[in-house]
Amino acid sequence: MTATTTTAIRPFQITVPQDALDDLRRRITATQFPSKELVNDRSQGVQLRTIQALARFWTSEYDWRRREASLNALPQFTTEIDGVDIHFIHVRSPHENALPLIMTHGWPGSVIELLDTVGPLTDPTAHGGSPEDAFHLVLPSLPGYGFSGEPAELGWDSGRTARAWAELMRRLGYTRYVAQGGDVGALVTDLMGRQAVEGLAGYHLNLLTAALAIGDHLPKESEQERTAAQAFATFRQDGFGYFLEMATRPQTIGYALLDSPVALAAWMLDHDTDSYYKISRAFVDGQPAGNLTRDTIVDNITLYWLTGTAASAARSYWEDARALAAALASGQPPPPVSVPVGFTTFPGEIWASPRSWVEAVYPGLAYFNEAERGGHFAAWEEPQLFTQEVRAAFKSLR
Repeated sequence: MTATTTTAIRPFQITVPQDALDDLRRRITATQFPSKELVNDRSQGVQLRTIQALARFWTSEYDWRRREASLNALPQFTTEIDGVDIHFIHVRSPHENALPLIMTHGWPGSVIELLDTVGPLTDPTAHGGSPEDAFHLVLPSLPGYGFSGEPAELGWDSGRTARAWAELMRRLGYTRYVAQGGDVGALVTDLMGRQAVEGLAGYHLNLLTAALAIGDHLPKESEQERTAAQAFATFRQDGFGYFLEMATRPQTIGYALLDSPVALAAWMLDHDTDSYYKISRAFVDGQPAGNLTRDTIVDNITLYWLTGTAASAARSYWEDARALAAALASGQPPPPVSVPVGFTTFPGEIWASPRSWVEAVYPGLAYFNEAERGGHFAAWEEPQLFTQEVRAAFKSLR
């Protein structure tokens, strides 16, 4: 598995100095908060009471060492691919005939949003499944995110990451595998399919990223289609701020995000309406939505803070925006997908794509389902339901 020094797969453990945690707490305590918003909703941004409740929890109740220990209990590794150290979790199933699966997180997420699926996916007999449901699981951190290294040169868009993931699976000895992704991870996963990377047998998505390029051309005849179109239009008109800033000026926003942990938290919370209100209720009312709890939310924010990756993660949007613009300017359609594609629509997604939209992008759609609950962070919020969807999507490929 380790032909040369540069391709070596190295064990990895997290050890955060106490000084870094003390500095984090000091910075939160010293935060200068703005005055209260002048509206009763999130239309002016993250509400003051929400961020103050989060800050209080962060300094008085939160324990990073708990998360650090749980991550260190999992098999973690790094390996250099194309000049960047890639961090990943690799959990092999106890079941011999398990199907290898690489799952990719998005922004503002990390491997933390996927952790509650590790047990059910790798050891299904301990979680209500059968040996035939088992996966060998690989959870990489995107380049510039979490414990992966920051790219030191231009060109690390999602297409390059897709090729890196294929190389990672090759190094791990997986000659046939499947992939899953949401948010940025959905784009990376889809590009693996369109690049026809070696070994990929099929993939499953829970966000239709193609809508960003062809949303105006998707059908709008049924009520469900019109509802999706309206949600997509609302996102572009009223929820696109974080996307536009990172796609055009990631360095500018990075100065604030690397200086103030509370600014980082607010930036990460202000993602989509459904997720924001669920997170707000967890802090203000003590009512978490599934596993989207105060602890796991702050785990994710703290990971960004301690690794100092807010700016490098934002640059991935800059790279993808330019790659998309170049692709559209070429006038060439994207390469077709030759492997089976599965898709699950979660009702709280930014735009909950109807089957007709998904089939417009993937004419040979192999699996489709509309989940009964869950939103943009489906694996995080509803890990059991998400696991069931992943099992179902890949059942025919075993």
